[in-house]
Amino acid sequence: MSESVLIDQAICLPAQEVEALIKGQTIATIPRMFIDPGRQFALYPTNTSTLSLPLEPYYNANLQKIAVNNVARVNSERVLIKVWAKCELCQILDDTEPLDVLSKSTIWSKEALKEVLLQYHYIFLAYLRVYELDKPIEVSITSTSQFIPLSQPTIVIEPKPVFNDRTFAQRKHQLENRQPPLHPQLEELQSAIASLTISQPAAKQLDDDIKVFLGWSSDKLIKLPDPDLAWINDIAKLGDRSIEQDDKKTNYQAGTDFENVVRDSLELLGFTIDYAHKGGAGGLDLFCSKPYPLFGECKAGRKIPNDTAVQLLNLGMLRRPDLFSQAAKLIIGPGEPTTQLQDAAKIQGMAIIKPETLQKLVKLQSNHCNSVDLFKLKEYLKAGQSDEEIEKYIDQIYTDINLRSQIITAVKELSEQDNETAKATHPSFTVTEIRVHYNATHNPRLNDEVVHDLLIELSSPLTGYLGRIKGSNWNSDRFYFLRDLLVN
Repeated sequence: MSESVLIDQAICLPAQEVEALIKGQTIATIPRMFIDPGRQFALYPTNTSTLSLPLEPYYNANLQKIAVNNVARVNSERVLIKVWAKCELCQILDDTEPLDVLSKSTIWSKEALKEVLLQYHYIFLAYLRVYELDKPIEVSITSTSQFIPLSQPTIVIEPKPVFNDRTFAQRKHQLENRQPPLHPQLEELQSAIASLTISQPAAKQLDDDIKVFLGWSSDKLIKLPDPDLAWINDIAKLGDRSIEQDDKKTNYQAGTDFENVVRDSLELLGFTIDYAHKGGAGGLDLFCSKPYPLFGECKAGRKIPNDTAVQLLNLGMLRRPDLFSQAAKLIIGPGEPTTQLQDAAKIQGMAIIKPETLQKLVKLQSNHCNSVDLFKLKEYLKAGQSDEEIEKYIDQIYTDINLRSQIITAVKELSEQDNETAKATHPSFTVTEIRVHYNATHNPRLNDEVVHDLLIELSSPLTGYLGRIKGSNWNSDRFYFLRDLLVN
């Protein structure tokens, strides 16, 4: 739709149905009259419904709570219109329609659909493609008519659909074929957390993720910065006082702040911190007990003192002589270590890294949860200066994530091509088809076995980037696109 659109009328719909259309929970409504396909109009939320039934039996369980909340919000004197729609299809259904099947494919209960048939003898099921308005329209009209004129018509230059073309085509196909929800348990979970999304950012992120997975939203999953993790951006600054902005901070306070942020960093990476060791005068800065023993010494300043390796050796042997010799040992501090410190660290098997390197590692873990394998990380903690080795590990992780993102993109591109040519609405593809499409534009070339392993990983319920239709053997499995993997 490239031409401008004039919106000069609105259809009056129950507020809960308008909200469900906006949220992507449905693409259909039940008007009181037939709507010609191609007709365009704003969606006016009202307190009234098509029927005189209470909300509880009117909508399916997952929508009831949302329905009550939205009816309570509607002010009969002044209403904000947020979206407009284009009717893509309108079906006329009679008493031969299996209402139990229709109910499972829509937001209405079987009892409500029976009541519509009883009152009107037909059910008009309108499929609506919904678009956001650049600016809400405030109206003060109250009317019992199905359509009302807008006193202030608006012209839409660049339509902003709730769904992209591919997602809407899938949803339309599912409804036309009366396909029930694929994941009813997830719909129940989404309904349960809906009321928490305003006050709790974590619930909002989970709600967004679930809606994309269910196909209620075609937005890419964008991970918003977590305000509770803002400290990650200060790791390097707290460790390297040459870039420290607070010059009034004492050496003792600077050291304590850096020790604390290192403990937070290692915990986020997955280590279990033993808080019996909290540094201070004559104390061991940090000890991690799981997944393997790790002893650490933190030095905030402009460079690491020469005796740091000896200090870590003495404190480690004093506190935990039973573990120290076989444990991982880590010194974290700024600047280039002297030859004396380097030699001592190599003899004692101690790795030295800069605060900047720790910050990169923690930021990677924050952006891509559980991407850092602590046992693999241990292999890169080489005796002496280890920044280059850790950088290699970070680069390898990003390479692995990029590969998976490219495989997902290959499946997505195949889906979009299939929609354009065959008008398929829920396309899926074999391992070979995906491998051929991937290899046409990417290096290194992959074989079917490698691609299948990656597809199985990406279609796991714990990742959910792809869906899988299991075949009789691994080579007959089929996969389809669900959501993007953004590389941060």
